[in-house]
Amino acid sequence: MPLARPIVFGNWKMYGLRADSRARAEAVAGFVRADHGTVGIFPPFTVLREVVEVVGERPVVVGGQDCHDRPEGAFTGSISPVMLRDAGATAVIVGHSERRHGLGEDDAFIRRKAEAALAAGLLVVLCIGETEAEYLAGRRHEVLERQLEGSLPTAADGGRLVIAYEPVWAIGTGRTPTLEEIREIHGWLRQELARRRPGGSDIPLLYGGSVKPANAAGILAQPDVDGVLVGGASLDPEAFRAIYEAGDARR
Repeated sequence: MPLARPIVFGNWKMYGLRADSRARAEAVAGFVRADHGTVGIFPPFTVLREVVEVVGERPVVVGGQDCHDRPEGAFTGSISPVMLRDAGATAVIVGHSERRHGLGEDDAFIRRKAEAALAAGLLVVLCIGETEAEYLAGRRHEVLERQLEGSLPTAADGGRLVIAYEPVWAIGTGRTPTLEEIREIHGWLRQELARRRPGGSDIPLLYGGSVKPANAAGILAQPDVDGVLVGGASLDPEAFRAIYEAGDARR
């Protein structure tokens, strides 16, 4: 089933112990409306089950921040997509720049993760994005094309796969591309996805990278931006709520 727009996903990264994670999840579940887009939160693995329990039957997607490409095995420290499903997750992020560049994960491994997650019945949020050096060198489209070619799973539709464009140089820096740049690159990505597979133009496109209440409405107003992947601001329930409600302007 296609995800309702706008899509507002929050990546909590490596923040949150049990007490504050429960409080944060309760706050998010309290302001979400069933008739307004799609909201998701991606807590650390250690509190994932508790967040699932707090959310309960309310319309909030709960997902993992990463997964392995195998259902089980001798992979110390890793979490499989089957384990995520068993904990109650319905989605997972793969290919985040902090794993691509910080941990050296390549496109082929990310693609295998995405396909394993899809096989386990999870919604996949596939992250792509260029570094600052690549951006300044005018290689943005080349890099994104390579990442799509190498990490896009072979079979998924707009109800099971989301693409998040996150320029690496904008993540956690307070800097963002101009609205014109966001509009251009999302339009180009839409065309690329349509070219690569039937129905590809229906795959939702998110923007991520220093999304905050002050810029959310402008970003969400762009024609090919279906939502946002929020980092630091998602740790503040009031800021996350403001970003969520900024989507009202496009309804």
